[in-house]
Amino acid sequence: MFDIYNKKKVFITGHSGFKGSWLTFWLKSLGADILGYSLPPVTQPNLYSAIGIENCCNSVFGDILDKDKLAEAMLSFSPDIVFHLAAQPLVRLSYKEPFLTYQTNIIGTLNVLEAARNCASVKALVNITTDKCYENIETNHGYKEDDPLGGYDMYSSSKACVEIMSSSYRRSFLNNGQPYALATARAGNVIGGGDWAEDRLIPDCVRAIQNKEKILIRNPQAVRPWQHVLEPLFGYLLLGKKLLIEGEKYAQAFNFGPNKDSVLKVTDIVEAFINAYGRGQMVIDKTNGPHEANLLLLDIEKAEKILGWAPQYSALEAIEKTSAWYKHFYNGDDMAAFTLAQIKEFEGKHACKQH
Repeated sequence: MFDIYNKKKVFITGHSGFKGSWLTFWLKSLGADILGYSLPPVTQPNLYSAIGIENCCNSVFGDILDKDKLAEAMLSFSPDIVFHLAAQPLVRLSYKEPFLTYQTNIIGTLNVLEAARNCASVKALVNITTDKCYENIETNHGYKEDDPLGGYDMYSSSKACVEIMSSSYRRSFLNNGQPYALATARAGNVIGGGDWAEDRLIPDCVRAIQNKEKILIRNPQAVRPWQHVLEPLFGYLLLGKKLLIEGEKYAQAFNFGPNKDSVLKVTDIVEAFINAYGRGQMVIDKTNGPHEANLLLLDIEKAEKILGWAPQYSALEAIEKTSAWYKHFYNGDDMAAFTLAQIKEFEGKHACKQH
C-alpha cells in the first residue's frame, strides 16, 4: 500500500511530539529516509525516547519560527515530501500563551511553506491542522470541509487561520500543483500510546492512575470524535502518496475522523479506559476553567470517497490498544517492538479490507 515511501526522502516537522513520533516510526518501517525538525521532547516520559526515534532518523532540533535554520535544514536534506506537524497544539495553553500560539501556528507554518517552495526537490506537502478549525456552533451534524472556519479559543482560531492561509498560498504560489502540491488534513481527538501531554484526557488518566490519584474530569458531558492515532496517520500517508503521484488533484482539505459510533462523552471514554487498564477512579472537577466546546463532529465522506480512506477501529478498540501500550510501557517492555506490532496489526486490517 505504501511502497512509494521506500527510499523516499521525508521531512517531518514536529517529529519529537506524540503524533510526529508515531509517524516517523511508521515511515521508518516503510523504508523512508527521514529528517525530523522540531523542538526537543517537552514531557518526561515521552514517546520519542520510549521507542527510540533517534535511531529512526536524523534530527535537527530547532524552532519553526527560526526560518533560516528551518530553510537550511530542508535545503540540505532535499526531501521529496514534507509532513508538517509542528504546532502549539493545546487549547488550554492558548489561553495562557496567545502570542506564542499564533506565532507558532501561523508564522511557523508560513515558514514551512516558504522553505518548501524554495527547495526544488519538494513535490508534496501535507499540512496537519485540526478539526477545531471549524466555526463550531455545536450542532449535531458533522462539519464538511467547505463549512465556515473559525474558533472560540486562540488555538482553534489560529488553526482556522492556517487553513485560510494554506488555501491562499496554494492559489498564490502553487499553480497546477507546481512547484509542489499542498493539502491540509483535519483530524479529531486522537488517542494512543505514548502521549503524556498536559491537559489531554488519556494522558491525564494515565498520570492519575500511575500516581494513585483520582482522575479529575473537567467536562464530563463533552462529546468528541475519538480515534486511535494510527487512523489519521494512515490518512496522512495516503494523502501524501496521492499528492506524490497525482499532485494537484488531491491538493485540498480533508477530514479524518471516526465513525459515528465512536463519538462518545468524556465520561464514557474515561470509564472505558479504567475498565481496560484495570484500575482508576473518576471524579468531576467542579471548578470553572476556560471555555471548551461541548460538541464537535466531523463529516468524513470526502476522505472516504476521494481517498478511499476509512476508519478501522471503534473508540473502544482504540482505548484497548492505547491501554495495552501504557501497560506494556510501565511493565518495562520493549516499546519499539510493541509499537511496530501495533502498526503491523493496523496495516493488516487495511490489507484484509482491500481483499
